[in-house]
Amino acid sequence: MIKIFGRGRLSEFLGDRVIYRNLEPCDPRIPGLPALRAQAGLADGVIPRKNEPEYARVVAGMIRQTAKAEIRRLLFVGDTRHLDVNAFHNICLAGDWPGAVFIGTDSEAAPKTQISALDASRTLYEANRWSALAGFAAWCSGNGFQVDEHSAVLIDLDKTAVGARGRNGHVIDRMRQTAVRQTVEGMLGDQFSLAAFQQAHSQLSQPEFHSFTGDNQDYLAYLCLVLGSGLTSLPELVERIRSGAAGSFVDYIGQVDQQKEHLSPALRAIHEGIYAFVRAGDPTPFKDFRRNEYRNTIGAMGLCADETSTADMLNSEILITQEVRAAGLRWAEQGALLFGLSDKPDEAARPTPELAAQGWPALHQAETHCAGEAA
Repeated sequence: MIKIFGRGRLSEFLGDRVIYRNLEPCDPRIPGLPALRAQAGLADGVIPRKNEPEYARVVAGMIRQTAKAEIRRLLFVGDTRHLDVNAFHNICLAGDWPGAVFIGTDSEAAPKTQISALDASRTLYEANRWSALAGFAAWCSGNGFQVDEHSAVLIDLDKTAVGARGRNGHVIDRMRQTAVRQTVEGMLGDQFSLAAFQQAHSQLSQPEFHSFTGDNQDYLAYLCLVLGSGLTSLPELVERIRSGAAGSFVDYIGQVDQQKEHLSPALRAIHEGIYAFVRAGDPTPFKDFRRNEYRNTIGAMGLCADETSTADMLNSEILITQEVRAAGLRWAEQGALLFGLSDKPDEAARPTPELAAQGWPALHQAETHCAGEAA
């Protein structure tokens, strides 16, 4: 049974040792991507993604330059077998560290854990209950991965530390989808059709189109905007993607640029701004959408009254995962170096200077309720 454990913040155990997509730590004392670019073998302007070896080399460099003692082992807590396990393994290789990774979710199936070797010195621990994280910690202590000042612990944020997968992650998804709709509707005005938007967003979100969109939410939001403008229709775009005539997303936005005179002046300016970011290699080119995502995300944290039922909180508020919070606090007390990792764009996780001046927090500093399985 899930219960509420009061309110908290991720910064209770992470401090500002949090790295969002731009690889610029929130703690200014930690070297970021510009300082580590050369040793990671990265060209100027390139921001690696979480599953890439270059990302791992940057994160390993941050760990080394932040640690007060020699790091001898690495633990990782995440929710996605492919992405998080790859990131963990790459970081271990970059730092030449042994380690163990916990991949969790909540499932209606009978409780199950599975332990398997990734290689001779790195282990995968999978569980279909977040409450199994305590068992993972005990297993680590008894299998050579004890947590102390020689340990680094990396904790994924989205759907792990907040919005636990299988429990509360749907609220994160809903806030992102709401941000897409608000952004497209605001830009299209009277041209906006909710039914047409929902159809386009639903179809283009399917795995069939991931090779075109890269499962990039900025690209998806842009496509919904183009479709809403009337420049093309959903059936025509789908046919062009399936036939290969659209090429890659970068090819396609270039094709739109050749027809931009058919857009209204306001939409043309929006397109040109997004296209400039795409050509510069920015993986988060739709800044207005991501800033709306930030507002919606923070707006869904801590919004419920304390007496709200657990069921209602799970459905309406982005909650801290109590099992992760408890483990993080314990590991911090044991002297481990903790970092929070997120592939969420900085624009969707950190306030603009203007919002910061009004008191808006970064995601990891926002207060919200904590939910976990009752002991």
